[in-house]
Amino acid sequence: MAESMDQAERSLEGKYLTFSLNGEDYGVGILKVREIIGVMPITPVPQTPRFVKGVINLRGKVIPVIDLRLRFGMEPEDYTDRTCIVVAEVKNENGSMMMGVSVDSVSEVAHIKANEIENAPSFGVALSTDYILGMAKKETAVSILLDIDKVLTTEELSLLGTN
Repeated sequence: MAESMDQAERSLEGKYLTFSLNGEDYGVGILKVREIIGVMPITPVPQTPRFVKGVINLRGKVIPVIDLRLRFGMEPEDYTDRTCIVVAEVKNENGSMMMGVSVDSVSEVAHIKANEIENAPSFGVALSTDYILGMAKKETAVSILLDIDKVLTTEELSLLGTN
């Protein structure tokens, strides 16, 4: 059992784009990130969840944008000159799509070693943490590593038109 755990931790080792949300550090696998852009005009889409900000036209391609603060139940905050949209490729059983994720600010691309990553804590059955790959320990802080494919449920992705 310990051997498979070591293997799972090793598979999480790699480069992560780290960013800030509400003063906390997060990371997403760099291979999922297609580009980072400044905030641009976002066209609202009626009857979508509150965390769906709308869509952008990125070089002729319409891409949905979600506000990660709102998705995680944080207080909304006005966008600043440091706010970025991370364009990521998200996969589910229906295929893959490009999705923009607004974050407070992008920090760096960090190489995180396997021994710096711990499993996500369990908060009981009432709180789903499926979208958390693990916790990366740095000197005095912790970064939450996200599985961008699981930040939205299949139902939520279908609302964004992934089919």
